[in-house]
Amino acid sequence: MTATPNILYISHGGGPLPLLGDPDHSELVTQLRGLGERLPRPSAIVVVSAHWEEQAPTVTSGAQPSLIYDYYGFPPESYEIQYPSPGAPALAAQVHQALGQAGLEAVQDSERGFDHGLFVPLKLMFPAADIPCIQLSLLKSLDPAAHIALGQALQSLEWENLLVIGSGFSFHNMRAFFEPATAQSDARNKAFEDWLTETLSNPALSEAERAQRLVNWSDAPEARYCHPREEHLLPLHACYGLAQRPADEQESIRVLGKRAGMFYWRGYQD
Repeated sequence: MTATPNILYISHGGGPLPLLGDPDHSELVTQLRGLGERLPRPSAIVVVSAHWEEQAPTVTSGAQPSLIYDYYGFPPESYEIQYPSPGAPALAAQVHQALGQAGLEAVQDSERGFDHGLFVPLKLMFPAADIPCIQLSLLKSLDPAAHIALGQALQSLEWENLLVIGSGFSFHNMRAFFEPATAQSDARNKAFEDWLTETLSNPALSEAERAQRLVNWSDAPEARYCHPREEHLLPLHACYGLAQRPADEQESIRVLGKRAGMFYWRGYQD
């Protein structure tokens, strides 16, 4: 029997704020902690982070990755956060092989650490930091079809109880986060979130239709308002590329005054 991974796209919030008691992240903190409690405990985790882009798909392969505090202007304690999760060199090698077999010239990086797209949400979900983790980069091209293909390449992985997380943010307009919310801005936010939920969750769509909608995501209502740059959306494309079916669950939360979504595909055996 071949096991397929559990797949989860999360909106990870603003920098380290979910770990600092920020009230605008309370729903996100509750949601991530709840997911960590109810998901099957993974044997290892692959995180596709919005905060790492490379020319070729690159995977961390170090045994004990350090943390990268890739945010600026936060309190001193933000730079003292620890998440000593081990790496997973054997899994990294298998991911590298799977990408290569799919025709993607991938790279292993034994020096790179874990950025906050991994350690902030995982510190909430799995606070013991005892599950081996690796990160997989986005592509600098930001090509949506290429990121669906990136996820699809991972279908050949054979790893029991694997969790694959796309760590991004389904709304990521930095300027809008700091502007007063209005009825118009809320409507623009909602229009894209509703489109995203329809795209990922509607069983009436064929997979060809679903993929085409994701490839042409920038044609969606208010797409460029919600994503002036798409790096926080593309981890979702990788998740869908791996799943190739409607999401089993969808959650909507408010973060920094905006609606944001999370999507979950349950793993199974065949």
